[in-house]
Amino acid sequence: MTKEEKNQSIEALVSVLEGTNIVYLTDTSGLDAETTSNLRRVCAKQGITLTVVKNTLLKKAMERSSKNFDELYGSLHGNTSIMTAEIGNAPARLIKDFRKGTMTKPMLKGAYIDEAVFVGENQLDTLATLKSREELIGDILLLLQSPAKNVISALQNGAGQKIAGLVKTLETRNA
Repeated sequence: MTKEEKNQSIEALVSVLEGTNIVYLTDTSGLDAETTSNLRRVCAKQGITLTVVKNTLLKKAMERSSKNFDELYGSLHGNTSIMTAEIGNAPARLIKDFRKGTMTKPMLKGAYIDEAVFVGENQLDTLATLKSREELIGDILLLLQSPAKNVISALQNGAGQKIAGLVKTLETRNA
């Protein structure tokens, strides 16, 4: 690979890193061609991109990026593939589902999600249970709606009549 080709690869990786807030570093070594092809197919169906990269080029791209990937540098050894997605927990869920049974790969090396860094295979369960931004917004909306629903329900179930009676009594006392 010529120096110009390396620079082009690094710039392409920089644009990938800058274009997403979700980057997973995985180890897919040891997977045969058929399994790798199946993994790529599953990734594509779920909107996840999977790219095998050279560690030295990825490190240089990370260094050039405006994001802080410093904690992931230690994960750049052996075979490395990057997974990018729109939903933070999607790659982790995909890895867990793909490995069901006897599979031990792909293995999680590390992940960068909205400025949070997760390093090591032991973080896979944590990442798989992360809620997406949309799920969190939905939870907040449900929490905000709950008190209003309780008040409306109480007003409709006769408590409204009691409240109206109390207000009327207070009016007559003050008058």
